[in-house]
Amino acid sequence: MRVCMIAEGCYPYVVGGVSGWVHSMIKAFPEVEFVILGICANRTYSGKFAYELPANISEVYEVYLEDVDWNTVRKGHSTLRLNKKDYEGLRSLMLNYNVDWDTVFDLFHKKQVSVDEILMGSDFLHITEEFYDRDYPEIVFSDFLWTLRSIYLPLFLMLKSDIPKADLYHCVATGYAGVLGAMGKHLYGGGLLVSEHGIYTREREEELIKAKWVQGIYKNIWIEQFRKMSLLAYDRAETVTSLFAHARELQIELGCPKNKTEITPNGVDPKRFVGIPEKTEEDKKYVNVGAVLRVTEIKDVKTMIRAFGYASKKVDNLKLWLMGPTDEDPDYARECMDLVRQMNLDNVEFTGRINTTDYIGRMDFTILTSISEGQPLTILEGYAAHKPAVATDVGNCRGLIYGEDDDFGPAGIVTHIMNTEEIAEAIVELARNPELVKKMGEAGYKRFMSRYTITDMKERYREIYSEFADRLNVNLDSEEAIKRTLEEKTAK
Repeated sequence: MRVCMIAEGCYPYVVGGVSGWVHSMIKAFPEVEFVILGICANRTYSGKFAYELPANISEVYEVYLEDVDWNTVRKGHSTLRLNKKDYEGLRSLMLNYNVDWDTVFDLFHKKQVSVDEILMGSDFLHITEEFYDRDYPEIVFSDFLWTLRSIYLPLFLMLKSDIPKADLYHCVATGYAGVLGAMGKHLYGGGLLVSEHGIYTREREEELIKAKWVQGIYKNIWIEQFRKMSLLAYDRAETVTSLFAHARELQIELGCPKNKTEITPNGVDPKRFVGIPEKTEEDKKYVNVGAVLRVTEIKDVKTMIRAFGYASKKVDNLKLWLMGPTDEDPDYARECMDLVRQMNLDNVEFTGRINTTDYIGRMDFTILTSISEGQPLTILEGYAAHKPAVATDVGNCRGLIYGEDDDFGPAGIVTHIMNTEEIAEAIVELARNPELVKKMGEAGYKRFMSRYTITDMKERYREIYSEFADRLNVNLDSEEAIKRTLEEKTAK
């Protein structure tokens, strides 16, 4: 079976989180041929892979949210006029009336139209006027028009993209990835599987509510666009997975048919954590608090630093290890480093990109202060090394730490988001109670081994992939196809 894995803003360009999950999935099925369809911000990311790609990846396609239409065929002011069917298809999309996605797919993928021609054409303008008169007559029309153009530019660029032919389109989110997966299914047949780690629509809503670049009623227009795309993915997919029960409930609430949904928890390979380095003599001088993360705003590293600073006033041998890349959001990383200097903290270490197994065994416990998460792999990796966690109450953190259907007991402490005092108190409590840390670490290990190993994840996805292979009447094992593809690439 040929699987097209579609990911937005992650694999193979950044490490950790969803990217780490995708990489593990591909490596877990060496007999399956994978094609990567990576959605990047722009062409500066092209070919800059953070992973050594496994041998069963035969091709990598890239599409860009910020780009130009290289297929523009007319110059100057657009004179393009759509036929009635295409006009009504575009109208259904923009007005959100029983969207005729198939007509929209064919318009952009099978016909010689350019994104610029559509956006600057009279048809787009007329539909925008109808939308404006119906819902937003109180705002400035020119602002409304340019907002719609900015909303539809990335979507139309996606719709113009080359889509690889595959037996199964496996999207690691809804949104733009879901649109591409649904279009691939429409163009070539095959199946559509959506695996959500966070709930895409809700994450975009949270971002837009906080965003400064879009104001007032325009936030609602953007949010509606993301809901529309997610509904497409839910509608066209045969199976939609989530990581935990509450995420599944949110998918159903947002319009996904209940009979399509199922829970497939994350998985980590316990063998990776056998014989890992433990505390050195130098480490034993400290209570080491480990944060394996990307130094980005969504991880709320500043709150972590402040809380750690306050905790350090009560426990003088604390040390915070910030382990992960600082180049994804350099400005924010610089602000975090400045904060460390301003607070005169000489017990904070920025390691940069690491191998988790080289460091996690040296920690006493892990910490995560994110504003948004799904089911964090960093907590599970800590558990695999018998380390408890302090984490904010986001995503599935509460379930991982306190348990959902087991009696192993707490494996750490859950705090409220951005609550500096509460996070500091949690750090102090664990730092002062090594026996409690040990007990919680064992609870975490038992919880991890009971349902969160890579074997558990692989077995369930093997069942899902096999179900698709049977439905599509294809062979799951494609080692020969992978071999032929690699030989052809080598010959070229």
